Amino acid sequence: MSVPQTPHIFGANTTAAEVIDGVDLHGRRAVVTGASSGIGVETARALAAAGADVTLAVRDTDAGARVVARLEAELPSKSGQLTVGRLDLADRSTVAAFVAAWHGPLDILVNNAGVMAPPELIRTPDGRETQFAVNHLGHFALAVGLHPALAAANGARIVSVASIGHLFSPVVFDDLDYRYRPYDPWTSYGQSKTANVLFAVGAAERWAGDGITANALMPGNIADTSLARHMDMQQVADFIASGELALPPQKTVEQGAATSVLLAASPSVEGITGRYFEDCAQSEPVAERAGAVAGVAPYALDPENAARLWAVSEALVR
Repeated sequence: MSVPQTPHIFGANTTAAEVIDGVDLHGRRAVVTGASSGIGVETARALAAAGADVTLAVRDTDAGARVVARLEAELPSKSGQLTVGRLDLADRSTVAAFVAAWHGPLDILVNNAGVMAPPELIRTPDGRETQFAVNHLGHFALAVGLHPALAAANGARIVSVASIGHLFSPVVFDDLDYRYRPYDPWTSYGQSKTANVLFAVGAAERWAGDGITANALMPGNIADTSLARHMDMQQVADFIASGELALPPQKTVEQGAATSVLLAASPSVEGITGRYFEDCAQSEPVAERAGAVAGVAPYALDPENAARLWAVSEALVR
């Protein structure tokens, strides 16, 4: 059965600038995590160009300040204000500090930051496996902490940047931190990206009454981003040769940010929530994961999995 498609004129080659063209975000406030590089920069650029006041939530505030200076020089004068906030998703104290410093409504939260496939097992200071902790738990704590601000906006949107990598693994609830099984960088990445999708499903269920929508997305196979800095390229080549991994066609950074911007700001997705998008459209379910270059695994949209993950996450960040 096919998924009903949102009416749109966008596709795989659409850029963030094309998505935002004609959208007016003046008076809106946005937070974009990981906005010091890659598609985070382009997401912040597009939202600011439409008039939103955008906070770049980043680990390296000096790098964030350089991005702000560059964007301010490039954007037109009627663009929104750009600011930088310190946020390290692996450090719970910085998440709490960011939340405590936020005042007033928040219209758009783009959970964009992430880490991908470090070859060795790394744990955060509180003992969590890093990919699950950064990609999911840090963003979960941030969104829950900012929930009052999102609810106050009367129509807020949460955008959860996931990946086709969610097909590598469901969330393994019995061993989230690789204490009882050998660490694998790709199944670890996969479960963290599945968690990103399940978070959107869970937030859509819980926060609809607050006027909040939440959706997840696959940005694409993006060329030249720092996300791939940990990747073992020989391992990637071996995966492709084995048929376990297939990569969709490459996108530019500007194209890679398009689906994030669509979900953050486009009128065409007004009211849509709890879904997974790619190439600026809702994704089809995928039956066979090996070798798939598109689609969403049914376990990533399962409401029972989402409810279980929400309860576990609450306990872990408490």
